[in-house]
Amino acid sequence: METAIDKEMYEYFRQLNDAEKKSAIEMLKTFLQGRKRENTYTTLEEYNKELEEAEEGYQRGEFISHEEMIKQIKKWLRICIKLFGQFVPKSSCKKYLNT
Repeated sequence: METAIDKEMYEYFRQLNDAEKKSAIEMLKTFLQGRKRENTYTTLEEYNKELEEAEEGYQRGEFISHEEMIKQIKKWLRICIKLFGQFVPKSSCKKYLNT
């Protein structure tokens, strides 16, 4: 059953353009991945394997610059404010958006 918050989120989502929708989806995926990853290591070997995989990705050029990450964060903040404006303290976000 769809809740009031589901309906509200859908209404905000409908107002986004395609680029904003893609970015919002990526942001939501990141939130969910963070949930799954909390304390998921069972062994030191698994942890070290993930570090090695990350380093290999870096060597292949699979990373973004600090400046690009800042741009992405600002984009996410704008979308968060647009989607969840009444729940996000805008004053705390503005300091990041103005830098």
